[in-house]
Amino acid sequence: MTFFESFINTIKAFVTGSVINFIFLALCAIAFVFIGFKLSSWVVKLIKKSKGFKKLDDSVESFLASLIGITLKILVVVVAATIVGFDVTALSAVIATFGVTAGLALQGSLSNLTGGIMILIFRPFKVGDYIDNHSDSGTVESIGIFYTTLKTPDNKTITVPNGLLSNATVVNYSTEDTRRVDIEFTVSYDSDIDKVNKVMQTVANADEKIFKDPAPFTALLRQDASALVFVIRVWCNSSDYWSVYFGLEENMKKAFDAVGIEIPFNQLDVHFDKTDDQ
Repeated sequence: MTFFESFINTIKAFVTGSVINFIFLALCAIAFVFIGFKLSSWVVKLIKKSKGFKKLDDSVESFLASLIGITLKILVVVVAATIVGFDVTALSAVIATFGVTAGLALQGSLSNLTGGIMILIFRPFKVGDYIDNHSDSGTVESIGIFYTTLKTPDNKTITVPNGLLSNATVVNYSTEDTRRVDIEFTVSYDSDIDKVNKVMQTVANADEKIFKDPAPFTALLRQDASALVFVIRVWCNSSDYWSVYFGLEENMKKAFDAVGIEIPFNQLDVHFDKTDDQ
């Protein structure tokens, strides 16, 4: 056997051994990631069930759970990389470089992360509140690291970026225990103003969910082209808002019909001037 043939066989043996070793380590790393992710989820569930964790606000609880879960999974991936043979120091440098690059490319995600932290600090809303950001509305189901999940009244799930919520005008309907219900009603110009006010007051006072103090307010709001517009403003518990709203709409129509108060259609009077042809 020549020197050249001996050298080639040595290289083949080295390469074969290295490949087999790398494949074995790669399989171990994959198994470690699989088991590590499962254990991470189990640890997060265990932490969420702990007494100390349950004492936290629901909003903080969901945010921390997401943060802990992601952190544990990152650690699992780093350890798996060392199993394959990556140097930790070099890996840290790569991660740092990648982090800078990813940070520039994922500014939106970083904005969402910052937004989630701002929401937890300033607490414009919390889990269980009904909110509206003028594009989406619903009950807050969870506040995660990057997204807030809303549940609509018709049971749809909306995922809203935290960056958007932290910079938007958010209306929180659950902050106060009481709310005011404002509804407008139109009646014909032939209607007696005092009679309309009396009927509206009677309907409002008949609803037990409407507060008597402050008392229901009714008044002529404006005079439209085809009708008089009255407004009624009543106070109730926030949880009774919609039942009071729809109750007033239905009962007011019945009360107006019972006393002959007409709710007019839009009207347009057209006048013709007759001229003689010259």
